[in-house]
Amino acid sequence: MSLSKDSTSMASVAESLLTSISEIIESVTSIEQEKENFAEIGCYLYRVFPVIMELQTTEHTPKNVMEILHSLSKSITEAKYLVCKCQRGTNSNFDSELKSTISLLERAIQDMGECLTLIPSSAFQDQEYAEVAVQALSNEMRSAHFEVGQSQVLQTKELDPHKSFYEEEPNEEPVMVESDLYPVTLEVSRDNSLGLITPHFTEFQKPTTLNRQRRKSSSSSSSSSLLKMAEYVEPMYGAFFCPLTKQIMDDPVTVQSGVTYDRKAITEWLEESENSQEIFCPITGQKLLSRVLRTNVALKTTIEEWKERNEVARIKCLPFSFSFVRFTIDRDVHYEVLELLRELTKDDDDSKMVISEMVDISTVIKMVSSGHQPVRHAALLLLLDISRSQSLWKKIGSVPGGILMLIRCKYNLSVDAFSSEKADEILKNLERSPQNIKLMAENGFLEPLLKHLIEGAGEMQTEMAEYLGEIALGQDSKTYVAERASPALIKMVRSGNTLTRSAAFKVLAQISSDHPNAKTLAKYGIIQIMVEEMLTRRINGELINSKSEAAAILANLFEAGLDLENLQVNSHGRVLAPDYVLYNIIDMIKHSTPDELNINLIRVLLCLTKSPKSMGTMASMVKEIEASYTLVELLNNPHEELGVVAMKLLIALIPYMGHSIVERLCRTEGQPENLILGQNESGRITQKQAVSAKFLAKLPRQSLTLNLALLSKNTVPAILQQINQIQRAGMRTSRYATPYLEGLVGILVRFTTTLYEPQILFLARKYNFTSIFTEMLMKTSCDEVQRLSAIGLENLSLESINLSKAPEIKKTKFLKLFYPPKFLSFSSSKKRKQRVCPVHRGACSSQNTFCLVDAKAVERLLACLDHENVEVVEAALSAICTLVDDKVDVDKSVGMLCDVNAMQHVLNVVKEHKGEGLWQKSFWLIDRFLAKGGNRSASDISRDRLLPSTLVSAFHHGDIDTRQMAEKILRHLNKMPDFRTSHYTM
Repeated sequence: MSLSKDSTSMASVAESLLTSISEIIESVTSIEQEKENFAEIGCYLYRVFPVIMELQTTEHTPKNVMEILHSLSKSITEAKYLVCKCQRGTNSNFDSELKSTISLLERAIQDMGECLTLIPSSAFQDQEYAEVAVQALSNEMRSAHFEVGQSQVLQTKELDPHKSFYEEEPNEEPVMVESDLYPVTLEVSRDNSLGLITPHFTEFQKPTTLNRQRRKSSSSSSSSSLLKMAEYVEPMYGAFFCPLTKQIMDDPVTVQSGVTYDRKAITEWLEESENSQEIFCPITGQKLLSRVLRTNVALKTTIEEWKERNEVARIKCLPFSFSFVRFTIDRDVHYEVLELLRELTKDDDDSKMVISEMVDISTVIKMVSSGHQPVRHAALLLLLDISRSQSLWKKIGSVPGGILMLIRCKYNLSVDAFSSEKADEILKNLERSPQNIKLMAENGFLEPLLKHLIEGAGEMQTEMAEYLGEIALGQDSKTYVAERASPALIKMVRSGNTLTRSAAFKVLAQISSDHPNAKTLAKYGIIQIMVEEMLTRRINGELINSKSEAAAILANLFEAGLDLENLQVNSHGRVLAPDYVLYNIIDMIKHSTPDELNINLIRVLLCLTKSPKSMGTMASMVKEIEASYTLVELLNNPHEELGVVAMKLLIALIPYMGHSIVERLCRTEGQPENLILGQNESGRITQKQAVSAKFLAKLPRQSLTLNLALLSKNTVPAILQQINQIQRAGMRTSRYATPYLEGLVGILVRFTTTLYEPQILFLARKYNFTSIFTEMLMKTSCDEVQRLSAIGLENLSLESINLSKAPEIKKTKFLKLFYPPKFLSFSSSKKRKQRVCPVHRGACSSQNTFCLVDAKAVERLLACLDHENVEVVEAALSAICTLVDDKVDVDKSVGMLCDVNAMQHVLNVVKEHKGEGLWQKSFWLIDRFLAKGGNRSASDISRDRLLPSTLVSAFHHGDIDTRQMAEKILRHLNKMPDFRTSHYTM
């Protein structure tokens, strides 16, 4: 038989035995005759239960496991039959048959004990405790003996008020309490002097929770019976009870009459009789001459030992009781076990500690999310009891996901109010541990942490701030922290304590990174404090760089879009824009400072560039102290982020000092080529690449110095290669792909502004710039690339008229004499004539003369006129305008444009857009078509119904150039009188 089949067979037999044992235990609790004997039988079977379960689940299964299980099965089946027989017995001979039945049950128990001896030591491995327990159980069961009709009777006897609690009847001996690992003996003393009373003891202790609802299903009934077994305790003696309270005494004291009471109870009774002249013993009625209470040491010690023995006995059952939870899905079993555990944790912290060591807390926590409400409530109540012990706070909190489940339960108030309340109480207990507070915050419950941060002092505040700084907060959490803790955190920054300041800075940096929090933080005066920290505060020997931290926080706040024009930064009302703030920041950048501080200082300046007033002041100061040199030098800094922010600031300064930046850049070692040819080991487009390309593209395009520097370092092939890679891979390969492509195309465009330089002209021809820009008009969905491509085509087209040369003049008749006649010529008679460009009147090509007609760029430029982006439309219109310039053959050019329906595109531009620049270029083109296009163009233009109203609007509201253009077209269309040709007569 295969291993799999053996395992299946073993599991089947074991499950059958466990079911039978449960049914037997359920049955014995309902048999009224010989209750003690049947209770003992049930206890033996209960103790066999975990042994079978261990055989089923152990990793070291003995080879003879099936032999053991089959032997047990035979005895258990017989016991089940006999117990059921007794349960059904109602005939007249039942009493006579009972003795023989119990005798047979005795034999079945003994046989089970013999079966347990078959378990080899190897099955237990290093679990010595389990081996000893099983051996003890085996010995007991093999020597089991039940006496019918001689079972001990539990009696209730009233206390004799004339006897001391410790008087003993003669001829009676107290029974020794069993001290085995699993005590089951139910014999109790019938010593009348001990006053044993029934209400305090039965064969199986009553359920720990009063008014417990009885289950109807057989499985739940059996589980309840099993747990009753686990709840067995040593009998309680009458001497343990206070005659006043009828409760077990905690501190027994003896009065003058010799009667022992609980100290609290007799003290209260004596206080009530304080005004009486005579005091009597409440039990004996004897007059008490003294109020002295003597501790009954012997009885007190006996009671304490009794409690300890019972606690140990009950706790020993826990591992097996709790294994019901692990190996069953019966929710009633779960509930009963949780109730039992909770009962055992009520006494003291030691009990809670023992329970926590023997029980898997994570299993209890899992039950908090049970769909069965009683189980969920019982688990929460158990956790609540355990959480009151200081030594267990960390243990509960360390359960993975435990605190998260409790938080979830706390916030489910509308679903289960009781669970929400108890979960909240548990969390309040657990928050006494700082580590648990951190775990709560990590799981979204920030209130305990913020409470200690705001209300705490000294080390507690610092510790909470450190925790908060370590947690990655979500956006909602950052907002909540900003609203609740900002004043406390800002106060901590000003405290002067290094550790406290460092922790507070870290939290403020995190919450300020969420832009919606900027106004909240500004409201509490953080900007004033951070500016002072950045510019003026000095603390000798401080380990943290408060200037860098303050600059980072300021940068976060300013990047959120705060109004910087009138932002107060100190108590004297000084606003941020004044020269002293900018001067100090720029001066700090110029002088050697740490990279992180430089990054944050430049971030602050970048925010200030959004203010025109501050931008002008900043540019003047940068020029004055020559800080641009420092900024350019930072481009070579290995810290990538520092280089990026430095380039961004230089880009903002280009309109004010572009040529100075170019001069410094070209004098810096490794520049400008490193901005293009710099190594990128990741293979992905980085932010630095994108910003570098944009920086080079934004520098003055007409700078021949920079253009020649780029050319001499052979950067163009690398630029074209990168453009091709991006076009092949697509824009979605990187978040920086689009700005990088825009920058690369912008660098190519800058070469088209200095075509007068032979080297650059040769470059544009060599790489066929006209074709490159033409293709990019349609091959990209990026507006800026289309705009730049159109600008590049415009610049190239302006140079076409200068590059296009007329065809060579035919050879003279004198030279023809030296050539043979045509019919004798060996050359091809089909030799083509050199084509002449109708627009530029010479030999043209897209590569050599940059002719837009030859490059078939006209149609693509016209398509761009339908673009939604005004800047793209204007750039395309400017490129088209180069084809009707005065230097070209305007008549033929207009005719060529009419053939491709150009005028309709231009008229659509006039209707769709209202910008002055677009209107001027559009009106200029329309005027050229009216002047050179003949009747065809005039007809097309005059049929447009919206054009006259647009012209009238431009005539009334446009600037002077637009009005003049509009007026000229209106005259062409006879919509205005032509005063220049009119003649007046009197």
